[in-house]
Amino acid sequence: MNENLSHYTYEDASADVFCFDNGTEVKEYHAMIHVVEKGMPYAKQLEAVMNAYNGLLSQIPNARAVFKRYFLSDAANQADDVIMADVTDCAKSIIQQAPLDGTKIALWVYLMTNIQTSITKSGLYEVSHGEFRHLFNASAHNLAANSEYQMRLLFNEYIMQLAEEGCTLSENCIRTWLFVNDIDLNYGGVVRARNQVFFTQGLTVHTHFISSTGIGGRQQDPNVLTQMDNYAVAGIKQEQIHYLYAPTHLNRTSDYGVSFERGTYIDYADRRHVFISGTASINNKGEIMFPKDIEKQTQRMIENVEVLLKEADCSFDEVGEMVVYLRDIADYDLVRNVFDTQFPGKPYIIVHAPVCRSGWLIEMECMAVKTIELPNLPKF
Repeated sequence: MNENLSHYTYEDASADVFCFDNGTEVKEYHAMIHVVEKGMPYAKQLEAVMNAYNGLLSQIPNARAVFKRYFLSDAANQADDVIMADVTDCAKSIIQQAPLDGTKIALWVYLMTNIQTSITKSGLYEVSHGEFRHLFNASAHNLAANSEYQMRLLFNEYIMQLAEEGCTLSENCIRTWLFVNDIDLNYGGVVRARNQVFFTQGLTVHTHFISSTGIGGRQQDPNVLTQMDNYAVAGIKQEQIHYLYAPTHLNRTSDYGVSFERGTYIDYADRRHVFISGTASINNKGEIMFPKDIEKQTQRMIENVEVLLKEADCSFDEVGEMVVYLRDIADYDLVRNVFDTQFPGKPYIIVHAPVCRSGWLIEMECMAVKTIELPNLPKF
């Protein structure tokens, strides 16, 4: 197994863990915690996940959670219990995207060492170290009349939060996740709202967009049609931010009327962070590759991500976590076998979440980190 990968077993749960350690103060960890005994009632499964998380903290000293995402099979009946059970001072994303291993709950947690965390007056969760403040937000939602109004309000509120932190959407926001209840019906409104807000904020095809995943996902309240998570960095300089295009394999998203970047990487003096957006089986003309063939779509998707990573001088070796979204739960065994074979020991999860175009059977996203040396830049 790769030396930066570990596997821990606990009572009724397990954790696959990626560690980035370049000898500096801040180590980074990504962990995927899975329930092992899938026949247990939900309360027992939640208890198993929380016990595994606490056990993990005891095995990686000085690590603190900076972001969590809970994947639930039935948010209406499960989300409140998560909120009561987890009082960690970090951004917590809670979304109905059923783990496809047959369990009711799973957890992705992102941890760092030697950082300070707090909640800002704006309501964003701050992770501070050195010259930078990393601002996380999760589970933002509202009850406006439709998906377009909800998305517009979410972005407007976020823009105001960023302004309170001396930041802007265009210069500081690095990554968003947009979860859409009944995506086949409501994604169009989300796209219209994002396009309009981005235009007003100076985000165009001639400037840049923001890396993102727009995917099916449900909040506990069925009237919530869109939910948003996001990540920004206060103190970042524009020369540290780079965008990924992979033109041999992918087209610009604006070609088919949407507005996000395929990937973004950020350079610090001691490390490079890479954020790969939700990526499917697509070619550089914007066409779906291999319609109705889950096996070939999976391989093309992985190839597309690999090309994006290569553009950032990375490979899957530097990837810390992967989230895989499937439209059809019947495809789970095939896709799991592909990932277990190609990425043994890597923290990943496969969840039920339709992609924004019905012909895409699968999509994935990931984050990577690698050691670099650029002494002209500030350290992470």
